[in-house]
Amino acid sequence: MKPFKFKQFEIQQSEHVFRVGTDGVLLGALANVENAANVLEVGTGTGLISLMLAQRNSIAEFLGMDINEEAVSLTKVNFENAPFCLRLKNIHQDFKTFNTLTKFDLIVSNPPYFEESESGKDKIARQTVELNFEQLIAKASGVLSDRGLLSVIIPVEAGNIFVTIAEEYGLHLIRRVNISGIESSKIKRLILEFSGVKQQLHESDFIIEKSPRKYSDQYLELTKEFHVFKNKN
Repeated sequence: MKPFKFKQFEIQQSEHVFRVGTDGVLLGALANVENAANVLEVGTGTGLISLMLAQRNSIAEFLGMDINEEAVSLTKVNFENAPFCLRLKNIHQDFKTFNTLTKFDLIVSNPPYFEESESGKDKIARQTVELNFEQLIAKASGVLSDRGLLSVIIPVEAGNIFVTIAEEYGLHLIRRVNISGIESSKIKRLILEFSGVKQQLHESDFIIEKSPRKYSDQYLELTKEFHVFKNKN
């Protein structure tokens, strides 16, 4: 499968690992990584999100994990070939059984969000077979630093239940980005950030395209340090 080229790194892809997609790009560009020293990505896939965050934060150390052994192998290649490779590490690990003394300043995840179905396509990456929302939140709450953040991207339909579960584990919603695919269309994705420290909620809107196949100025500005755009929009 053809690699996906960004300005500072390249993503090798596989038919058996969830490919580079807009959700991952948005989380990599929008997650609040500025003050983090230790970052954990749960479910790395190709390693895209960690690579984008490592480009944005030149000091932080990154640990990626995935339960899919093929994804781990692919991430290893992509990490090793990146200019920030010395700050990137990945492991083959089930997050539910992850044991660590390290407390993370940021945990990021583009988690599985479909209920289990008969479809085998991207089953582990897209369906809540190996990791559901409560398992992700419960484990994350135990390995976040005192002022650490949990940052996720999920479908808008799952937003309320995710926030409710997070509150049960002492994580409070402090940031919400409402993402629409095209101008004037309904919200389809949410980036949600949680902290163990209650803060004022910051809410914003984000539009990916101003018209079909024409990126919005907002998206172009957000990703200008990452994407190589072939044509002007």
